[in-house]
Amino acid sequence: MNNKYTDNGPMLNAYPDSIGGTLGDIVSFLEKPELKDVFQSFYILPSIFNTDLDRGFSVIDYNINEELGSKEDIERIKKLGVDLKLDFILNHASVLSPQFQDLLKNGEKSKYADFFINWNKFWDGCGDMTKDGYVQPREDLIKDMFFRKPGLPILMVRMPDGRDVPYWNTFYQEVKYPRFDAIDLLSKMNMQYLTAQKLSERINTELDNGKKPSEIDFTGFEKYRDDAIDLLESNRKYLGQMDLNIKSDLVWEHYENTLKTLSEYGAKIVRLDAFAYAPKEPGKKNFLNEPDTWDVLAKVRKLADKYGVRLLPEIHASYGEKTYKKVADMGYMTYDFFLPGLLIDAIEKKDATTLMNWANELYTDKIRTVNMLGCHDGIPLLDLKGILSDEEIQNLIDTVVGRGGLVKDLHGKKNMYYQVNATYYSALGEDDKKMLMARAIQMFMPGKPQVWYLDLFAGKNDMEAVKRSGAGGHKEINRTNIMPSEIAQKLEQPVVKGQLELLKLRNTFPAFGFDSKFDYKCNGSTLEMSWTGNGHTAKLKADFETMEYEVVTE
Repeated sequence: MNNKYTDNGPMLNAYPDSIGGTLGDIVSFLEKPELKDVFQSFYILPSIFNTDLDRGFSVIDYNINEELGSKEDIERIKKLGVDLKLDFILNHASVLSPQFQDLLKNGEKSKYADFFINWNKFWDGCGDMTKDGYVQPREDLIKDMFFRKPGLPILMVRMPDGRDVPYWNTFYQEVKYPRFDAIDLLSKMNMQYLTAQKLSERINTELDNGKKPSEIDFTGFEKYRDDAIDLLESNRKYLGQMDLNIKSDLVWEHYENTLKTLSEYGAKIVRLDAFAYAPKEPGKKNFLNEPDTWDVLAKVRKLADKYGVRLLPEIHASYGEKTYKKVADMGYMTYDFFLPGLLIDAIEKKDATTLMNWANELYTDKIRTVNMLGCHDGIPLLDLKGILSDEEIQNLIDTVVGRGGLVKDLHGKKNMYYQVNATYYSALGEDDKKMLMARAIQMFMPGKPQVWYLDLFAGKNDMEAVKRSGAGGHKEINRTNIMPSEIAQKLEQPVVKGQLELLKLRNTFPAFGFDSKFDYKCNGSTLEMSWTGNGHTAKLKADFETMEYEVVTE
């Protein structure tokens, strides 16, 4: 499926269970005649690995998840001539990782004692010890730090000697306490059976009501309080994503082993998730700490070069901050998080002037991007500050929300938009012409086009999935799994056929390429785009009034 002229052909993006239920089912989909020569690459989201939380972004290890895929599936993908884009979560690993489990078992004697960030050691001499056993850093040293959740980013971890030690935990955490019955208490504590029965009922009821052991009402059982709390705390279990200590040699050994593994799977591009959180120093930012972030990235790049993979650092920042430009100037690929919003803006205004100004910047400044319409997250909006006015951005929000989208505030901060969760098809008003227009323009934009599987099938907002997921389930609006029984019917839909034709052209026609010549004309509601390379030219003419387009190849 690879175009011998270029390495920037279309890339499918999906979870391993998005189409059919397993990676093998997706490979069978790609093997269909209708998909021949459509995709050059496949971005498999990280639940393909051995993971526990956050739909794959909490990695236990980088072995293939046997419930969702196999190495045989990977080999089938290679036989199709499709290369891979895979995730490397640079900042953190699961508490269930072998390294953290060894720390829990062996404490300070663990080989991995410095693999994770001991909060108190990190902040030693930089604050005051609290009664709860963690250092409260001085305000001047944390004023520039960005914490994604309320309070300090700490998980208190029980060591084998009974001490509670805080470890840096930027992202998700969950602490679970066991439910003991009377026999459990009898085996651990010196008490009579009926007392144990009543106390176990009290403890379990309180835990079920969300109380921590220290908050349990032990009225009538006061003499057992300390032993019961110690029993609960010493048996607690964790889920979460623990930050890695990049000053540890073992972390860098882990980085190299991971990149080697991903390259062996067939990865040509490795997306670095949450990389900007990795470098941390007292008094500096803990997100995009400069120049430390770039120093770490350069060190990772040397490892990536060793195994023949290109890095795609993932970072959200506003257009006005020009972070995308800084990443590109250092020679990395970068995400075009601006395209999704700019395309909706152009279609709704029937004017592509701002969009084409961005396309021209990409081409003129030789910024090599991976672009997209939809993805596993939402439609980025905060990123558009500086390229669109606040009023224009708000109009976009209102439009997408009016079509069923859900606003995602910035990590719980109210009235600060981050993204809108919606399928791209629904964001466009579930209009086939608009969907095809958007896809056609994406195929002619500078960059490597990434295609969210649900967009390909013109998927609609899944409000039932949101309801089933409860609090925080907004992203499920755009993650509906496509069943095998649905695929044949969907492949007959004109909006799907039209997209496949555009993708096949983009993947096989020699004119496209990072180094080909790009040109455009934008006059009111009429847009013309062209690519010339390898002795061929591909032209797109789009009319925003009628939502009709024409593609010509020479």
